[in-house]
Amino acid sequence: MFLFLDTETTGTGPEDRLCQIAFKPEGGAAVCKLFNPGMPISVDAMTIHHITNKMVQGKPFFRGSETHTHLQNLTGNERTVIVAHNARFDVDMLIKEGIYPRRVICTFKLARYLDKNGVIPKYNLQYLRYFLELEIEATPHNALGDILVLEGVFNRMNTKFQENGKLEDPVQEMIRISSNPVLIPRMPSGKHKGALFSELPRDYLEWLLTTELDEDMAYTVKKHLERVPGE
Repeated sequence: MFLFLDTETTGTGPEDRLCQIAFKPEGGAAVCKLFNPGMPISVDAMTIHHITNKMVQGKPFFRGSETHTHLQNLTGNERTVIVAHNARFDVDMLIKEGIYPRRVICTFKLARYLDKNGVIPKYNLQYLRYFLELEIEATPHNALGDILVLEGVFNRMNTKFQENGKLEDPVQEMIRISSNPVLIPRMPSGKHKGALFSELPRDYLEWLLTTELDEDMAYTVKKHLERVPGE
């Protein structure tokens, strides 16, 4: 069973907590609730999801709520596969609340993996929504709206994996991709934006390693440094 999930949070730091969660079993009804995060919501976070401290004041804490128990039961089922965009972030939020997902698919990772030639300029959820021309009625940056878009994006990707006759277990392959670094074909930003990584000079690749990179970027840079001879 696929379980589409999204969290909205007080911020993106290691101490931040969720203030809204939405999840929807494949073919089932969606659940979307606000919770008291036990800490202030940052202004930066409010500008994205528009959830204010006043809106969560008086709401229950997530841990100990019926929603928490319901989600814990769903994720405890060995057949459940959580689907999320930038899944590591959402999974980390769940772990902080004592929920430990067993199997996870990340649509951000899948988008990068499937885009072999780097034709998609951005991989954020709403960009994919319009790039793929998905007809979905959903409010962006709201947990409920995001899981509706997430389901549409995933269904498109899942079709590609299911149609690949070389895969013995398409779902397991998506889980594998989601839990490993993915090679990025083109430089996503900076003075070499849009250039193939195979075309980047060694000194630029070495400089990139001194900057803050996500897992996929670091993996890609290191792989291409192995290929480009040093002086």
